[in-house]
Amino acid sequence: MSGFYNTKKWKSKREKILKRDSYKCRECARIGRMVQANPVHHLAPIEEFPEYRLCDFNLISLCNEHHNKCHNRAD
Repeated sequence: MSGFYNTKKWKSKREKILKRDSYKCRECARIGRMVQANPVHHLAPIEEFPEYRLCDFNLISLCNEHHNKCHNRAD
């Protein structure tokens, strides 16, 4: 799936989602913090649900910290 993230479709969709979310982390916004978002996260993993890979309802803008937490990675 890594090649998917280099496609024009993904890059366009990613930009659309960041713009939709005002380039802010949606998780931080839930607690009143305004933190810049960079990654766009798939709520339903594309490995399990490839049909949702470009669906707006499955995508959320996150800061690096929250994105890493979603994937159980250290900062």
